[in-house]
Amino acid sequence: MRIAVIDGQGGGMGKAIIQTLRRELGEDTDILALGTNALATSLMLKAGANEGATGENAIAFNAPGADIIVGSIGILAADSMLGEFTERMAAAVAKSRAKKVLIPLNRCNIYLVGITGEPLPHYIDEAAQLVKNFLRGE
Repeated sequence: MRIAVIDGQGGGMGKAIIQTLRRELGEDTDILALGTNALATSLMLKAGANEGATGENAIAFNAPGADIIVGSIGILAADSMLGEFTERMAAAVAKSRAKKVLIPLNRCNIYLVGITGEPLPHYIDEAAQLVKNFLRGE
């Protein structure tokens, strides 16, 4: 099972996701860090990802091969992350057969009805639990 974590703009959220996944799933889980920039990828690798790749082509190439993709809701929207996330990246994520675990951040002008506005660490914990459930076949 291959889990891809996608982040950009510094990688702070991706770093936190990977740290939580490592704590919850252990070292045997295959986690791929996909950053829109080198800083994001570097932080996610330091957080415990097995491998990392950076940029548009890396995300477009690796998204179809992931079993689970974790990131903000913006990874489905072209030009999100202040323009770092291109149309090609968004299309690759959207078209991937991977289960997508998306964290509802409103920074890309996408608003989800029914979301309670929890702090980011709560959403990351919830995302990690969902990934654990998927890995168990639930």
